[in-house]
Amino acid sequence: MSTSTLHGKSALVTGGARRIGRAIALALAQAGADLAITYLNSRAEAEQTVREIETLGCRAIAIQCDVRSEISVRQAVAAASTEFGKLNILVNNAAVFDSAPLEQISLAQWNTAFETNTRGPFLVAREAIPHLRAASGRIVNIGSLGGIHAWATHAHYCSSKAALHMLTQAMAKAFAPQVSVNCVAPGWIQFDRNEPGEDPGDDARRFAAGTPMKRNGTADEVAQAVLFFATGPSFVTGQILSVDGGLGLV
Repeated sequence: MSTSTLHGKSALVTGGARRIGRAIALALAQAGADLAITYLNSRAEAEQTVREIETLGCRAIAIQCDVRSEISVRQAVAAASTEFGKLNILVNNAAVFDSAPLEQISLAQWNTAFETNTRGPFLVAREAIPHLRAASGRIVNIGSLGGIHAWATHAHYCSSKAALHMLTQAMAKAFAPQVSVNCVAPGWIQFDRNEPGEDPGDDARRFAAGTPMKRNGTADEVAQAVLFFATGPSFVTGQILSVDGGLGLV
């Protein structure tokens, strides 16, 4: 991928401080884009990601934002568009992932999943669409294989991601012809470092064994799929691209 593919363009990546969001932000910067990333609680990680982007020769800012809040989203989009004078790409990555038996899911857990995973992308896209239309821009939502195939112990998460997939297609119709809207749906993604208290061992091995490619995915592979939608033909819109090593075929 040419390092100048996105030269002169700017992108907003929600939840861009760490994990998949960080990989996406760095991939866009490596392609030449200036970056605004949002974070909720991960300020130190966000500042580190900004420094890494700047070493690639791109401008970058970190903005604290709660994507569940209309006011917070409005302020974040305004800050990003003011900093760069335009907005070409929006990546709705911020999300929560939670596990619980269906009959034990609390109302708070259910609401948090939908407020973050579905309402958040709606609010950010709604606020950003005037800027994206002016730039003939792109939106890439980060869905999940769980939004395509049901996981019994993640009903609230799966339902919220399935709703995001449908929202992607609705956005693709509503925002055409100026803006293309697509979705990347990762399967099991392996990280070099895991969250506190997270044990990837047995689950990671089980998913890898059940995946046709016989391994788990990486954040960089998800980022490359996002980069395709950000730089590829604008005629491609309303698509849900699984990055799962074939796990969804099993």
